[in-house]
Amino acid sequence: MRTELSLISWAGKKLLAFVGLADAEQKMRDNAANWLELAGKVYHFRRDLLPAAQVSELQANMAAVRELLHERAGAEKLKLAIESLEGVLRRTGGSIYPKSGLVENVDFFLVAAIVILGIRTYFVQPFKIPTNSMWPTYNGMTPEVFREAADEPGVLAQAARLVMFGAVPKRITAPADGEVWVPLVGGEGSAFVPYRTVSGRTWLVFPTTLKEYTLLVGREPVTVRVPEDFDFEWAVRDAFFPNATPSREPARFDLGRVLAQGKGAVSADDGHVRLIPTGKHVRQGEHVLAFDILTGDQLFVDRMSYHFVRPGVGSGFVFRTGNIEGIARLYGDQYYIKRLVGVPGDEIQVKDFRIYRNGAPITGAETFEKNARRDGNYVGYRNQGLLSVGQKVHVPEHSYFAMGDNSSNSADGRYWGFVPAKDVVGRPIFVYFPFTSHWGPAR
Repeated sequence: MRTELSLISWAGKKLLAFVGLADAEQKMRDNAANWLELAGKVYHFRRDLLPAAQVSELQANMAAVRELLHERAGAEKLKLAIESLEGVLRRTGGSIYPKSGLVENVDFFLVAAIVILGIRTYFVQPFKIPTNSMWPTYNGMTPEVFREAADEPGVLAQAARLVMFGAVPKRITAPADGEVWVPLVGGEGSAFVPYRTVSGRTWLVFPTTLKEYTLLVGREPVTVRVPEDFDFEWAVRDAFFPNATPSREPARFDLGRVLAQGKGAVSADDGHVRLIPTGKHVRQGEHVLAFDILTGDQLFVDRMSYHFVRPGVGSGFVFRTGNIEGIARLYGDQYYIKRLVGVPGDEIQVKDFRIYRNGAPITGAETFEKNARRDGNYVGYRNQGLLSVGQKVHVPEHSYFAMGDNSSNSADGRYWGFVPAKDVVGRPIFVYFPFTSHWGPAR
């Protein structure tokens, strides 16, 4: 019974110490144990470097503190023994003791960095969806357009939107009175808003590349800069031409549809740029275009599973691009996410918006069936690149074939071929930000 009571007493004291309510003697005993641990490190790491007299002195002081702890001596005796031991450590500790606050902080962050890198390398890696090739399963950066000034969020609402959705406001202010015009380059069915690339910074610190777009108010140009991966044309489409291209299918402008709606077009002086009137008239100082850039889905990737099991058709699929020539030549070694549609030995074909694997409709993910039905925002798989009409792809050994869920706007295996097995990273497991309907287990 005494043993059980002693154990309960010991546990109770430990609990009190944890919450900061331990008595003075218990605190001093814990302090003494910590000093003994430090002295042990000094002894084991430096005993070969120290004179024999200092080694003996260090051992004697350690033994004295240890004996007092064993005898459960009072706080005053322990305090004197600790002070004596500290004096010896100051003379013998070298770089182990005493440590400056700076050194301790550096040690802490170094260890933390090693742990984080280890977890990231072997277990779980955070990943941010950069583009909308997997939309609507996963979002890249997307615009939320405010067509009326009254719809624009105020300061507090914008702060809340930043926290919840990573929303960054973009407002283009009219330099003069006039109608808003959108410049387009290209022919019918393949037109796009021209831009130039410029240097910029993220968080005002890190160098990055931005796209600068120009709109016209009357004859006055006005510009806006957005991240390189952001689909500015989606914002323009939702703001000025909401019926020109279905909003559920982010893709390039279909100039033919715009002209068919009676918008008309005029040629610029160089004969290459067409100016499309939007029908929106603004006054100087008003917003030509107001939108927020919502951050792409940020998720955790399981890097562990694929060391033991082969990736399964239908799963989300994260891989590196350094050995995929069609990507590496232009963008270098990056992390991409697509959906796995073919493993070694498979034959892949696209017919009537559906993927066929080895002659049968593909299975393994709800997304496959939604695209086949063109359900909601899923627009169906398209015959493009290696999977043009009537074409089939045969997946070679040690390779995989991947496609985006947003097939009409996805640069995927149809264009750059196969993913080497050695470059597979893992599968998405949880969307942790932003706090939208996508938050939670990955699909």
